[in-house]
Amino acid sequence: MLAKRIIPCLDVKDGRVVKGVNFVNLRDAGDPVELAEIYDREGADELVFLDISASHEGRETMVDVVRKTAGEISIPFTVGGGIRTVEDMKRMLRAGADKIGINTAAVVNPQLVADGSRWFGAQCIVVAIDGRWNAQWNDWEVYTHGGRTPTGIHVVQWAQEVERLGAGELLLTSMDADGTKDGFDIAMTAAVSKVTGIPVIASGGAGKKEHFADVFTQAGADAGLAATIFHYKEISIAEVKADARAKGVPIR
Repeated sequence: MLAKRIIPCLDVKDGRVVKGVNFVNLRDAGDPVELAEIYDREGADELVFLDISASHEGRETMVDVVRKTAGEISIPFTVGGGIRTVEDMKRMLRAGADKIGINTAAVVNPQLVADGSRWFGAQCIVVAIDGRWNAQWNDWEVYTHGGRTPTGIHVVQWAQEVERLGAGELLLTSMDADGTKDGFDIAMTAAVSKVTGIPVIASGGAGKKEHFADVFTQAGADAGLAATIFHYKEISIAEVKADARAKGVPIR
């Protein structure tokens, strides 16, 4: 079993890290470069930056944030949000990002996954999938545009398709679990992990240190991602790692 990763997520709006619930009631959570440095020192294995103000102005802001962060940390980081073209990917990689995250753009134009993989290598392309349980289907459905738009696409099938297209990693967020702090969506994560051969980052629902070990051992996730619990010091990365190690989970 490969060592599991713990990944803080930073939502960046107009150059600041923010956190809210369902994209509203946003609270300032700090300077992204400073937070990135702190997480690097505290033992985070990677970071994810999501540009949630992905207008033209937001994009330029994010390039600056990426450039400054790259000069201050030694761990890999992924940048996503508003990336729609290979040129957008190139701009972020040149600024210092290690990986590129795409979500809505991959659904709108699946060829972007293949093009990015061909240009930069599969290891650079992280496809983010936001999934919600569809009771009529008795299955999970992919949503886009920040969780606002149902697509009619099945989560597990989409995960298999983007792997075929050349994605090197999946960032799988449960919209049902997100913000609940009741734990990751074990069922959805396990369903995707079982049918794909690329790493799966579980996202949405972390509230206790035990939740990370659960998603590793019960669902086969390769990494666990969280935001609020780390930003507001509810749980430390060291506590998460210690708990996982105590349960026999290989951890970085």
